[in-house]
Amino acid sequence: MEAAFERMARALARRRSALGSSAEAFALRIADREPVTFGEGDPSFTVVVNDRRGIAALTSLDVTAAGEAYLAGSIDLDGDVQKLLALRSLFKNRHPLRYAYRFVRPLVFGQVASDHQWIAAHYDEDPAFFQLFLDTRHRAYSQGIHLSADEPLEDAITRKLDFAWDSANIQPGQRVLDIGAGWGAFTEYAGKKGAHVTSLTISKESEAFVNALIEREGLPCQVRREHFFEHAPAEPYDAIVNLGVTEHLPDYPGTLARYHALLKPGGRVYLDASAARAKHKTSDFFERYIYPGNGSQLCLHEYLEALAVTPMEVEQVVNDRVNYGLTTRAWARNLDAHREEIEQRWGKAHYRKFQLYLWGCVDGFERDLLQAYRLVLYRP
Repeated sequence: MEAAFERMARALARRRSALGSSAEAFALRIADREPVTFGEGDPSFTVVVNDRRGIAALTSLDVTAAGEAYLAGSIDLDGDVQKLLALRSLFKNRHPLRYAYRFVRPLVFGQVASDHQWIAAHYDEDPAFFQLFLDTRHRAYSQGIHLSADEPLEDAITRKLDFAWDSANIQPGQRVLDIGAGWGAFTEYAGKKGAHVTSLTISKESEAFVNALIEREGLPCQVRREHFFEHAPAEPYDAIVNLGVTEHLPDYPGTLARYHALLKPGGRVYLDASAARAKHKTSDFFERYIYPGNGSQLCLHEYLEALAVTPMEVEQVVNDRVNYGLTTRAWARNLDAHREEIEQRWGKAHYRKFQLYLWGCVDGFERDLLQAYRLVLYRP
């Protein structure tokens, strides 16, 4: 194991030196040995290698192998996980067959059937888990609008829901389609203001949670376990709201055609989404363990290009990168605050998976690897 550790250290040293002097210093330790430091200055974190699997994963410099070793406990972390994730470029992301399969599967089994399986992998969790890190007032799984870095997340989410309501020009008594029921954030908010919301979801857990919410609060709303592409109402809607589901709808022409078909003339679509400058550039680890499937962060220039050949108009585009960064930081801190409970109820690997996901988002938004936008579309 000592010789294997030395090989691993040499491999990491070569990769670390290629990043230059500005990269974070970190340390590597095995068992009771003294740590080996990479870079100048005090290390921001220490990676602790517990067994041969951890050594093999780090020696491979493969991002998925390293992530899996961390989930399994073959690697531990002592220190700032955001600093660790800022060095993700140390690792390779080469899994071409698995990458290709995410696009082949919908061709064989259909997009709708594939989405049902993929969405369940992330969302069909006990809702109590998500409520430990989302805002306590609305349980919204998309960004808030923050006036300051230290204001309560709940206020930022309320402000975003106000923005969605106002920008889509929704009035009490109108029929509104909510794409992605989640845990009832928009259903409850708009239902209490008198809107008749139809919320779509393809998650069993989401459907059950929102049904119970509607009954408990006496809301003039309904939730349907139905894919957006299969939804066929008797008449079009006055407005459409999409909070963070565009990432699961990568077929931009098909999505925009459905908006046009489901919306009354004069109606508006409000949507918000995390974004990236290139489509389908997520890591293999993210695709396997966080959001399986052929989804992608919103690619704004491709979305607007698709929109330009439709009858729809763009009324607003708002840059929300800083807002989403503040939101994910609040989620990550909430997750860490409930670490002990999460590990007891759902296991250490489950906590670590969401720790990597949420702090990875914080790092991505902070360094502009990820972006985010709010859009308002109008059907003339």
